[in-house]
Amino acid sequence: MKLPIPEFLKRYWHFLTRPLALALWIILAFGFFAGIIFWGGFNTMMEMSNTEAFCTSCHEMRDNVFEEMKTTIHYSNRSGVRASCPDCHVPHEWTHKIVRKVQASKELWGKITGKIDTPRKFEEHRLQMAMREWDRMKKNDSRECRNCHNFDSMDFSLQSKRAAHMHSTALASGELTCIDCHKGIAHKLPDMSGVPGW
Repeated sequence: MKLPIPEFLKRYWHFLTRPLALALWIILAFGFFAGIIFWGGFNTMMEMSNTEAFCTSCHEMRDNVFEEMKTTIHYSNRSGVRASCPDCHVPHEWTHKIVRKVQASKELWGKITGKIDTPRKFEEHRLQMAMREWDRMKKNDSRECRNCHNFDSMDFSLQSKRAAHMHSTALASGELTCIDCHKGIAHKLPDMSGVPGW
């Protein structure tokens, strides 16, 4: 015995089998799968470029600032918590991360043109590069520092008197942000002559 097919299913089947509708479904399916492949590839590339191995793949970073960082508490310390390049230089939030990646593309231009390809050239531009990074961190209230250092979790009794005072007043009020006092915490300071406050 053959079951009767409801009328709405017949109309729907007829719609799906018309040539125009079929082409539309093919285009939609292709777009859907192409979108998944693009998004997966894009995300994979974003995460690959967000590793310390990627950051230190060019000798300008590996031989200069990465070697300096190895001597700091951010690289090796009693607790074993280690910050990598992206922890300090790339925001965790997706939108901010995309903006930072676009900004970082000019660093690739410096690599391609050889602007900082020798230690001498790197030192010539160190202050300019550092100031650009400090300015970025000042404007975003040291967002990357706060990924690990939570103001609400600070125990002022374990800090020096000066640090406890600065953290509980200037940092708490928003008058200052981390980078105002902690320049050179992970990298050698450039020649600071002529820089206000130094």
